[in-house]
Amino acid sequence: MFQSLIDVILPVFLVIGAGYTVTRAGFFNQSHIDGLMRFTQSFAIPCLLFRAIASLDLQASFDPRLLASFYTGAALCFIAGMAGARLIFKRDWEDAVVIGFCCLFSNSVLLGLPITERAYGSDNLTGNYAIIAFHSPFCYGVGITVMEVIRNRGNGGTKMVGSVLSAMFKNVLILGIALGFIANLTGLVMPQVVDDALDLVIRAALPGALFALGGVLVQYRPEGDMRTILFVCCISLMVHPTLVWLFGKTLALPQDLFRSAVLNASMAPGFNAYIFANMYGRAKRVAASSVLMATGASILSVWLWLTVLG
Repeated sequence: MFQSLIDVILPVFLVIGAGYTVTRAGFFNQSHIDGLMRFTQSFAIPCLLFRAIASLDLQASFDPRLLASFYTGAALCFIAGMAGARLIFKRDWEDAVVIGFCCLFSNSVLLGLPITERAYGSDNLTGNYAIIAFHSPFCYGVGITVMEVIRNRGNGGTKMVGSVLSAMFKNVLILGIALGFIANLTGLVMPQVVDDALDLVIRAALPGALFALGGVLVQYRPEGDMRTILFVCCISLMVHPTLVWLFGKTLALPQDLFRSAVLNASMAPGFNAYIFANMYGRAKRVAASSVLMATGASILSVWLWLTVLG
């Protein structure tokens, strides 16, 4: 399976590395990278998710066994991350929630989609899109709800509910997914010229986002809190996919969905982990360094899981 490292994984990380290298060398500055990341995260990727969900066969795609396997594993990793941060590393509860979120949010879009596509082909992404459809709503819903409960304990539930809903509906990925469901359920057919324009934008989404991710990582250095960072990396890259493997096997998940579930679970924490940390101003160094170190380490861990999956 050494060939899978060369054919599947390295092209993705070469694009990330190109973004890192040219930004580190000064050919791109952070404003350029921020603009590219804003385009991909706030426009191109929501367009990709919109069309993917709009064209999905919902009855065939949303296998309850797939969602149960992936999200039960994710929830357990959130609990493990939060408990470890609190009990082992003695962080306060707000920091513990952010660290749990880092263990919860795998990079299913920027890494999971291109790696699965290169490994198994574009016709085997049904499971990926089903996972992605619930990923941001689930992860942000869990993270924001637990954080607001902790921050507003003793102040009643009204403020907490308002904070959760506000944060959820400001997330453009969630809006793109929601619009995709509306188009799917209503049978909306777009004019060909609009669909062609959408296709041009979508083609730029993943390569542009991978390049921007490399540029973003220049800002961060893996310093301090090393034991906590390694703890997050271990849960994200090894514990989550192991749990999904066990649940998927137990539930007899079909092979294509099983591969998508395990591979998505094995991805490094997404940049949203840092966005969540920045949103609350807690454990930002742990979040940023975990994204950086786990993204680099995932070259080998993803290779391992591809070998195991066969």
